[in-house]
Amino acid sequence: MRRVFKAVLTAIWFMALTLPVMGIKLNTLENSVTWRFDRILWLGAGVFVLAVIWDWCFSRKAKGLPLVALPEGLGAGLHLLAGRPRLKAGGLVVLALFMLVMPLVSSFYQTNIMISALLYVMLALGLNIVVGLAGQLVLGYVAFYAVGAYAYGLLYQFFGWGFWACLPVGGVMAVLFGLALGFPVLRLRGDYLAIVTLGFGEIVRLGLQNWTSLTGGPRGISEIPRPGFFGMEMDINTSTTYVYYLVLAAVVITIIVISRLKNSRVGLALQALREDEIAGEAMGIDITRVKLSAFALGSCWAGFAGVIFAAKTTYINPSSFTFMESAMILSMVVIMVITHYVWIIYKISLKKSGGCIVCISGHSSIKLNICCCQSCLGASTDTTADQNIRIQRSQYASQCTMTAAIRIYNL
Repeated sequence: MRRVFKAVLTAIWFMALTLPVMGIKLNTLENSVTWRFDRILWLGAGVFVLAVIWDWCFSRKAKGLPLVALPEGLGAGLHLLAGRPRLKAGGLVVLALFMLVMPLVSSFYQTNIMISALLYVMLALGLNIVVGLAGQLVLGYVAFYAVGAYAYGLLYQFFGWGFWACLPVGGVMAVLFGLALGFPVLRLRGDYLAIVTLGFGEIVRLGLQNWTSLTGGPRGISEIPRPGFFGMEMDINTSTTYVYYLVLAAVVITIIVISRLKNSRVGLALQALREDEIAGEAMGIDITRVKLSAFALGSCWAGFAGVIFAAKTTYINPSSFTFMESAMILSMVVIMVITHYVWIIYKISLKKSGGCIVCISGHSSIKLNICCCQSCLGASTDTTADQNIRIQRSQYASQCTMTAAIRIYNL
């Protein structure tokens, strides 16, 4: 009953907050007001259901109970399928074939949508280096995106450079801007770092908007050429398909490079910086170099994506690089992390070792979460069993700490 009462209060609160926005429609031509109570009621019903589910999940978590318990036969079957490398390889092959064939069987509009989606994938993977691996909250990531796009537009406008010549230049320019941002914020972290990076993104946007003699101001830069292929002349459909395959190749390269980076010495140093900056510095990691490396590596991919974006649209202006773009990219990174944890929870539900569920969680290879709950171990009140559980937890934690120390020390 208490759960329902809290859910009702939450729904009423949301309905009151959203009433001026969703429940009232003003018609300035007829000087009339239309009340849309149906939308408010549907919103309240949805919030009520979500509040009940939210409270139920947290109550089970507080009691140490699993959220989802799969049947024994179903769990074993899913675990058997998930452990087959051939099945994973087959799924990747099917996905690759679909991505290769998609522009040939879809419309021009759908291909453009897929290009934009792949660009956002590239941007999210680049931001994940800074936010996910290094743990530095950046809210002005779109500034590096704008640097890459305007690098291509300005180099073509003043010097006549083509796409392939501007692609590496856009990445290098974004790296320089990333280092310029990284030096002043070496001592900042958390909310303070987020505020400074947000200001940096707005400074870049306002600079592009007001420097009319160079960037064209709000008018932007138009007639940017699309990528060429050995001097071949292509119509707009063929050129769009070519840009699609170009972006697809860039995303594949980005995934491979970032996957290799994660397990490299630089990647482990970034993860150590995220876990505990003081401990990492005590282990001999150069925090200044690691932070600058994170900003440089993350901004590099944004610069590449910006050059491709300018080639795709053939027109850029400052309104394409607002804070909402940074918020969208950051949301993609957060959703990517959430789905990663969902997969971990799925694997936890399939694997049990010695009564304790053991899982290496997050992006870090040095962080170990151990779940020892009564639902996994059986409802037992024996003092000896509780002592054994605590001993097992301490042993796992000690092993994790030693592994982390050794891996960081080897850097």
